Amino acid sequence: MIKCLIIGLLGLALTTTAYAESAEAKGLRLAKELEKANDGYRGEKGTMTLTLIDAYKSKTIRKMKGLTKEVKGDGDLSLSIFLNPKDVKGTKMLTHSHKKNDDDQWLYLPSVRRVKRITSRSKASSFMGSEFSYEDLGSQEIEKYKYKWLKNSKTKKGDTVWVLERIPRKKSGYSKQVLYIKAKIHNPIKIEYYDKKKELLKKSTFKKYRGYKIGKKTIYRPTTIHMVNVKTKKESIFNWKERKVGVSLSKREFKKSSLK
Repeated sequence: MIKCLIIGLLGLALTTTAYAESAEAKGLRLAKELEKANDGYRGEKGTMTLTLIDAYKSKTIRKMKGLTKEVKGDGDLSLSIFLNPKDVKGTKMLTHSHKKNDDDQWLYLPSVRRVKRITSRSKASSFMGSEFSYEDLGSQEIEKYKYKWLKNSKTKKGDTVWVLERIPRKKSGYSKQVLYIKAKIHNPIKIEYYDKKKELLKKSTFKKYRGYKIGKKTIYRPTTIHMVNVKTKKESIFNWKERKVGVSLSKREFKKSSLK
């Protein structure tokens, strides 16, 4: 009987091991949970400020308007328009993101009345002098990354946080990113960005989340995203003043020809 019990327990252990979820499989599963939780927002628009802070804490504030349209079966469409100050007023950035292919991005410069295409080589470049790169503002589709679950942690209030590693499948300005996802709202509270030498380059924190009711689900968006370059000590802060989620937007607003 004891022998049978030992064999039975051994068989159970082998079965459990065979079906144990790997860190990679768990990371991908949780990433898909995030995607599902944030799907269905349809479209959003709002105004925000972009504050640039140099290493000496001197600030430059720019006001912007943003539009984003959800696209089923592919990445989303987004348009950012600078409203002031005068030196950047009228500058526009248009992004057609894609699930697998490289994103299409264009920058309209009113001073020369020219539309400039952001090439794959330029994706790691600074967006309008900020600590956000064009890549940061482009597609975050899960198909473009390999995922790995690292651990679970807790916030000071005791909320569960999933810590995931994601590695770009294609050319990127980063070797990897580490995401800290608040499970309750299926959104990040922090992201760490590592450079090609696998050293920490910068980190962003997402603050003051607000829930938006879309049909039967609630979708969360941060009010503030604070990016800090740990090497240069420069900072950039996106802060939304107004935001509407669940709005209907026409694809015509996101045509390249409309930039001019």
